[in-house]
Amino acid sequence: MSVPNCETCRLRAKYDAKPTSLLGRLWRWHANWCPGWKRYMMSRPPEVRESIAKKYGMNRFLQQP
Repeated sequence: MSVPNCETCRLRAKYDAKPTSLLGRLWRWHANWCPGWKRYMMSRPPEVRESIAKKYGMNRFLQQP
């Protein structure tokens, strides 16, 4: 199965530009349950995954001690 195009997602770019916009909030809501986002995050190396998780406040992707 291929890795999703989450790095080039236009909605993610909208969130990065203006998190409080309607499309930005829509992406953030969608990323909470999107199976493609989960697959994308799990395909990233642990250091990159942790930095992305901190950037977007997604604690479930942070490494547990």
